[in-house]
Amino acid sequence: MQIAVKAVGHELGGVLTSSTPPAVSSGRASKASRWNVGDMVFKNLTLLFALIVFSLVFLMGYEMYKGSELSIQKFGLSFLTGTTWDPVRDEYGALPFVFGTIVSSMLALIVAVPLSVGVAVFLSELAPGWVERPLSYLVELLAAIPSIVYGLWGVFVLVPWIRTTVEPFLSKSAGFLPIFKGAPYGFGMLAAGLILAIMILPIITSISRDVLKAIPNLQREAALALGATTWEKTKVVLASARSGILGATLLGLGRAVGETMAVTMVIGNRPEISFSVFDPGHSMASVIANEFTEATSDMYVSALIEIALVLFVVTIILNALARLVVWSVTRTYKAG
Repeated sequence: MQIAVKAVGHELGGVLTSSTPPAVSSGRASKASRWNVGDMVFKNLTLLFALIVFSLVFLMGYEMYKGSELSIQKFGLSFLTGTTWDPVRDEYGALPFVFGTIVSSMLALIVAVPLSVGVAVFLSELAPGWVERPLSYLVELLAAIPSIVYGLWGVFVLVPWIRTTVEPFLSKSAGFLPIFKGAPYGFGMLAAGLILAIMILPIITSISRDVLKAIPNLQREAALALGATTWEKTKVVLASARSGILGATLLGLGRAVGETMAVTMVIGNRPEISFSVFDPGHSMASVIANEFTEATSDMYVSALIEIALVLFVVTIILNALARLVVWSVTRTYKAG
């Protein structure tokens, strides 16, 4: 009898033991399933948002390509090498605008890069905390100023100063150079380059400062331990951050290439190629802003859209390269 009871007890215990875990595990599985469904929905929804943004870039490029088909079919690659811009005869060449964009952007980099790197080094390596924080805020505040405000300041302040002071001085002291010959108009490539330099300075400065701060303090301490001076320590840090500073420079170049209103107001808007920075010129962005509302023929509109397409491609390439360089540098030092 006792043996029978024990046998029944063992069987009931086995049944209870075997039946309890499936109930618990099923509850856990259903809970995990609910969470997995939520995670899947969230992941796919955010992926959809990312794809929408990504597809907008291709959609914009495709629409600009379709809009410029007339110009592409008629002029081909000669559109980028031609110097004639004659809406009356429907003859269009974009070389003066490409030239103006390159020259004004290079002038901006020549002025802005030394200033930006110097400010970034001061903020990251030399300035005390109570100076660094407000000064960094003021530098970044320059990026928030609308371009039309820069343009108005350029027309009423910068251009008169260039016409009466800067250009006569450069013409007198370095007039033997072709780039400093010509009449002091005030409006021209020099004014466009200077105003672009002011506009891209906060971009290059803030990114360069972040890159310098990403350099491990171990390198600074090692240099100082070997007897290096503050300047020698700074050179070591700059050598480690040169790729990131290059990326910041490329980002600033992308901003300079695509800037419209401020450049339009001070560059002079003349579709000519001149090697003097005193002479007026044109950029790809400024010609679109100036002439798109005046385009009266399909070919005229198509030529302007092709300029926009070229500018779009150049800007995308520059920004992609800059982001890649900065990302690779910061990732390397954060991992280390």
